[in-house]
Amino acid sequence: MIFSKTRDPRLVTIRRGGTLTDADHQLLALWAASCAEHVLELFESARPHDPRPRQAINYSRAWVRGEVKMMQARAAGGHAMGAARNLRGAPRFAAYAAGQAGAVAHVAAHDLGAAAYAIKAAQAATPDDAGAAGRRECRWQRDQLPDAVRELVLDDQRLRNDICWSVFDS
Repeated sequence: MIFSKTRDPRLVTIRRGGTLTDADHQLLALWAASCAEHVLELFESARPHDPRPRQAINYSRAWVRGEVKMMQARAAGGHAMGAARNLRGAPRFAAYAAGQAGAVAHVAAHDLGAAAYAIKAAQAATPDDAGAAGRRECRWQRDQLPDAVRELVLDDQRLRNDICWSVFDS
């Protein structure tokens, strides 16, 4: 579960009654795609012939460029999550990160899901040093944040950290 019971209007687009601009929504999608791609190798090393997580990441970026519709990016995200079904550990979390990245086109708040699952993938890939691996991944992600959405994402991480397995603790 990565969503709060109450939707944050800062993560809802203006046309749906929130305050999020299309430009910032697109920045969140690109950031989520980067977070997922950073750990994608953990999935691809386990399932090298399954393209679904990479496709979800690519569709997220294609949505930002206006090359695919929101429903296509969201569907690709769902397919990536399906790729996780029979897996455990780091490969599973990496596929979920990609799935969440694909879903950002539909609901911007999925950006934090992509980041949280990527951190869980990094932790699971390094069980003997999971805490340090998670902190490194979180730091890397924060270094990738575009300035325009930086404070929004950092505040959202504080607000939803408890429901995101506390992976955003620094």
